[in-house]
Amino acid sequence: MSVDPANLDALVDDLNTGTARASAGDRLASWLAAAVEQGANDLILVAGSPPTLRVEGRLVPLGSTILDGDDAADALLPALAPHARRQYADAGIADASLRDVDGSRFRVNLHRERGRAAATIRRLPAVVPRLASLNLPAGVEALTRLSRGLVLIGGATGSGKTTTLAALVNEINLRDERHIITIEDPIEYEHPHARSLVEQVEVGIDAPDFATALRAALRQAPDVIVVGEMRDPETMKVALAAGETGHLVFSSLHTTDVASTVARVGDSFPLERQNTVRQELAMALAAVMTQALIPRPGGARVPVAELLLMSYGARQHVRKNALQHLHQEIAITRRNGSFSLEESLATLVRQGALDRHEAIARAHHPEDLQLLLGPS
Repeated sequence: MSVDPANLDALVDDLNTGTARASAGDRLASWLAAAVEQGANDLILVAGSPPTLRVEGRLVPLGSTILDGDDAADALLPALAPHARRQYADAGIADASLRDVDGSRFRVNLHRERGRAAATIRRLPAVVPRLASLNLPAGVEALTRLSRGLVLIGGATGSGKTTTLAALVNEINLRDERHIITIEDPIEYEHPHARSLVEQVEVGIDAPDFATALRAALRQAPDVIVVGEMRDPETMKVALAAGETGHLVFSSLHTTDVASTVARVGDSFPLERQNTVRQELAMALAAVMTQALIPRPGGARVPVAELLLMSYGARQHVRKNALQHLHQEIAITRRNGSFSLEESLATLVRQGALDRHEAIARAHHPEDLQLLLGPS
């Protein structure tokens, strides 16, 4: 699917207008080719606008032909798996992955806005990244050496949680002899077998939902389980049990700091169950990490993170729902490998990768960061 960039806009315009007598599948192929050629992070299809690439933070229209309300669905639905087409028909939203003829893989979110079809398509890397390549603090590698327990990765949408999970699995896969099962919706990174055996279960294709897949995984003698996202109390309940009974379980949540990540699990259950869940969570948790991507001058983004490796004190705070004290536990357990967001930000400022004022604006505890940085 190689396309000369100089002819790209003309080709896409031809395909959009139908002068090349292209089918919807040909139009999708041309858009995906454009995304690959221009190194785009995303392809965005919205009615009333041309197909648009996001390239290093900039929005780049493909041609000038405006999409109508059916174009995104007409192009994408034939390429999606049957379960994704059912999702879209039933709920107006579908998440799926697809592969083009050259083997490039993409994550698709097909949805509706103002009664019309729209989509965001992200190209997925062909190779699972090494953890060191993500430029996260060095202490994150300790998560791959845990033997059991629940590890939660928090962060906003687009903060790189899925990539971090994949990199953690990759480190284990390359180093250790373990049976790893990932449960994802959809599968984003494909793991080859290395020293470990890696099974990848896709929700909607291999299992109906996360909870069912997770229960089944527990009967398959895994050492490591990855739950792409804990979306419902039932999945959380099974993940907690797995973490308590000797498995190493990784999962992610849409949260912003350590305390809110722990709170999200307990608060997801009915009020009468929350105290019991907090007791189970205190026993099961091995570590909590949150991360974010902060823009740098020039368009690149730099990761920041905080990590709490669970201790006796942290478990007591979880049991008592005194989560405001977890930040103090990060400082207390620093010698064990924990680090705060402020320490991560301070490192970037000292390296010249982040402006001091931007770092202070991003800190959860600005006064701590100012102490770490010293006088301006």
